Amino acid sequence: MKIMVMDGQGGGVGRSLVEEIHERYPDAELIAVGTNATATSNMMRGGTVVGATGENAVIYNSSRVDVIVGPIGIVIANAMLGEITPRMAEAVGSSEAKILLIPMSRCNAKVVGVAEKKLGDYIKEAVEKIAGQD
Repeated sequence: MKIMVMDGQGGGVGRSLVEEIHERYPDAELIAVGTNATATSNMMRGGTVVGATGENAVIYNSSRVDVIVGPIGIVIANAMLGEITPRMAEAVGSSEAKILLIPMSRCNAKVVGVAEKKLGDYIKEAVEKIAGQD
């Protein structure tokens, strides 16, 4: 299984995802894709040795993985203080991969019906759903 973890800004959410995924699915191929070098570097410290940065990395890898995981902003153009380009959002949103999004209030997008939880709880739930059918 090939899993792309995508994040921007400091990469903290992505790093937490990488750590949980690495622990739960040690045989999965993890690719850390950051919108900037800091995010990519931070995610790679979480347990993956493969990382890429920038718009082209997002576009290229989105069509070559089985699962994409990251904060909800990865599918919203101009989210994360403008780090998510329209082409990035389109690539992720158009991917045939399973897409698992972590709700974040910083993106000015609220998902109605989603219970308020701690970030760590959302991350654990997303990691569980990687292998699930839903």
